[in-house]
Amino acid sequence: MSKTISLEKRSDGIAIVTLNRPHAANALSKELLLDLHGVLKHIKDDQAIRVVILSGAGEKVFCAGADLKERIGMGEEEVLKAVRSIGEIVSEVEALPQPVIAALNGGAFGGGLELALACDLRIGALEAAFGLTETSLAIIPGAGGTQRLPRLIGIGKAKELIFSAKRISAEEATAIGLLEYAVPRAQVLEQALEIAKTMVKNAPLALIQAKVAINKGIETDLSTGLKIEELAYNALVCTEDRLEGLRAFVEKRPPQYKGK
Repeated sequence: MSKTISLEKRSDGIAIVTLNRPHAANALSKELLLDLHGVLKHIKDDQAIRVVILSGAGEKVFCAGADLKERIGMGEEEVLKAVRSIGEIVSEVEALPQPVIAALNGGAFGGGLELALACDLRIGALEAAFGLTETSLAIIPGAGGTQRLPRLIGIGKAKELIFSAKRISAEEATAIGLLEYAVPRAQVLEQALEIAKTMVKNAPLALIQAKVAINKGIETDLSTGLKIEELAYNALVCTEDRLEGLRAFVEKRPPQYKGK
């Protein structure tokens, strides 16, 4: 797809997006962000893609965050623009209609971890470490980390990690809910694919509406959340897939969902 991002679209409806700057720890350069924006737009509009896996090239790092070599030569306005660009891309990942699984082949720090936080699930390599390390560089997480991390693992633990700039192991990350699974590096993509395959067999429109209901509902009070759930459910009642699901159940066969 591009030299900084690779996209593999499998026949089973799973797409694998890989950050492809292993020589630079897959850092979020201007070029990579632009390329990733284009790939995300393509994925969003492709109904054949039902689940997305986001990973990194190389054996040590998923993404080290912002490209600090680029950042050194920037003025203040350029820095602010660069931070906004990362935040916008992270939000684009979060806004993808399909479920997104982060397959963290290596460490994820700063903006790299913020990118992972925008995914729906995270699988990390046991050999890797993770952290929002920005305060050690006299800044704070600026691509959603101060907002998404507390919502995921709780305010107290998030404050500890951000205030200390601590790097934690995969085992600790799993224990606090930052990762869903921690497996040996060689098995990270395999584990992500295994989970993705359990999702793609289900109705794609149902996956989309379930994601909407969870992501939108969690930001509101319970009463509003239940209304969001109702609207998401209602959007599926008129679909061909819902009728196919019922027929398949009665006929005792696997459903053939078409996303309609």
